Amino acid sequence: MRVLVTGGAGFIGSHYVRQALSGVYPTLVDAEVVVLDKLTYAGNRENLAPVADSDRLRFVRGDICDGELVAETMAGVDLVVHFAAESHVDRSIAGSAEFVRTNVLGTQTLLQAALEAEVGRFIHVSTDEVYGSIDEGSWPETHPLEPNSPYSASKASSDLLARSYFRTHGLPVCVTRCSNNYGPYQYPEKVIPLFTTNLLDGKKIPLYGDGLNVRDWLHVDDHCHGIQLVADGGRAGEIYNIGGGTELTNRELTALLLEATGADDSFVQPVIDRLAHDRRYSVDITKISEELGYQPRVPFAEGLAATVRWYSENRGWWEPLKAGG
Repeated sequence: MRVLVTGGAGFIGSHYVRQALSGVYPTLVDAEVVVLDKLTYAGNRENLAPVADSDRLRFVRGDICDGELVAETMAGVDLVVHFAAESHVDRSIAGSAEFVRTNVLGTQTLLQAALEAEVGRFIHVSTDEVYGSIDEGSWPETHPLEPNSPYSASKASSDLLARSYFRTHGLPVCVTRCSNNYGPYQYPEKVIPLFTTNLLDGKKIPLYGDGLNVRDWLHVDDHCHGIQLVADGGRAGEIYNIGGGTELTNRELTALLLEATGADDSFVQPVIDRLAHDRRYSVDITKISEELGYQPRVPFAEGLAATVRWYSENRGWWEPLKAGG
């Protein structure tokens, strides 16, 4: 079996690759894993260092918008797990062109190549942000898409393209939509690694607005476990929400990180709120739970403590990234 993992040198993609090559997923125990990654600022070969010597790993550096390269890399592939995306909301607000190019055109390029190569399963990894913002309750997969940032709009567009390739061509696509991920190897622009590394360096941390925006937190290991459940048993053409089950305001999360690093409230620097900042995200995981047996397995307190400890012990990984901007 051959698995193509796009964005496999990024935060979530590299975790999936490390797990796959370490025998964690029974259906992939003998699989060849091909990583296609452009190695933009958020992609890092060091993320694959623990499995770099595996004879089942092949790394291809390239752009998912490069049709010729994608077609070559897709040959003989049985499963595509598509992580590659521009994903930072603030960057999309500052400039959205690269988000549209990578997330929309790149996804279409992959879908077309997978169709022509007669790939057996295509997992398109998306985000809960495509739903917009919800004041109460949780989104089922049938909720209308109401994205509010250029990033989430580009992801919603790619979701619709994935659906269209199933409806029009019969390509066996599944879409997963996750809540906010955290864990080791996450690029230090996202809130948990940014706040953690700043606090470890004795620097202030920027808290948007009133700090009452709510997010559901999902450990990267649970996310990848859910993705593999969908890859193994999800119904073609279906969407599956993957959530962590821990909702916190940004202020509550900040307090936990202050406590974990031995810092106090003086390190919090309130900043002007992000444009169109979604107030609350919450996904309903009933579908994936009932159909595929998914439940988050990493307790948030344990996962957060382990994550803070990882950043504390791996300065050699994140310090060069922050120094390089």
